[in-house]
Amino acid sequence: MIKIGVVGHGYWGPNLTRNFAELARGKLVAVSDLDQGKLDVVARRFPSVRTTTDYLELVRDPDIDAVAIATPVSTHFELAMAVLKAGKHLWLAKPMTETSLQAQKLVEEADKRNRVCLVDHTFVYTGSIRKMREVVTAGDLGKVLYYDSTRLNLGLFQRDVSVLSDLAAHDFSILDHLLHEQPIAVSASGINHFPGTPENLAYITLFYRSGTIAHINVSWLAPVKVRQILLGGSEKMVVYDDLEPSEKVKIYDKGVSFTDDTRQI
Repeated sequence: MIKIGVVGHGYWGPNLTRNFAELARGKLVAVSDLDQGKLDVVARRFPSVRTTTDYLELVRDPDIDAVAIATPVSTHFELAMAVLKAGKHLWLAKPMTETSLQAQKLVEEADKRNRVCLVDHTFVYTGSIRKMREVVTAGDLGKVLYYDSTRLNLGLFQRDVSVLSDLAAHDFSILDHLLHEQPIAVSASGINHFPGTPENLAYITLFYRSGTIAHINVSWLAPVKVRQILLGGSEKMVVYDDLEPSEKVKIYDKGVSFTDDTRQI
């Protein structure tokens, strides 16, 4: 039985506490947040779970095996490093850290202490994305030609992360899950329309040695919510729409063919 503590009970934390509390082989034992009001909510729903405004109580508790962190990204590195140095397993909300150097240090610390460092890239655990990986791996699409993703909605604007870290991070994890290669070049452009805040709209293009190209469009400034991926192959193509209540993944038996017949039809 793995005993789990949660740090942060704001936007994503309630989902964690609910799911951890329902685990058959895990036990939610403690939740920490700076807001006592949020902890009062936890105490009412989960009376047996200890609550505290000091996250170090969870870090120092020898009975806790793993700690999940769902706090603002600016706090991730300090909190996560404390968890790993205490010899505990780490679950970390995305984006992992503010910089790649911080992320690398956490990976090295986890390796040194033989502890799990898991970043919450939610989509790679969904049935839809796993089905897409299945058809790619089986070669059903033929050669993967392109990946085209659109993730749009109106705000939730954040001051500590850009729209790339908030939305494009999903596509980076999905691409890593679907394709058996890493990009060799990346082109990105973004814009901040409001002074003092990170980019709220961005376009990213990734190039792969195999010839696959991936394009990602993310925005907090759209009047409608869109969550769609097109995955094109030489034999078949996939359309994924996360907002569809059913049949999120549709596979089209359409590919690319050439002809020497130059007559116009």
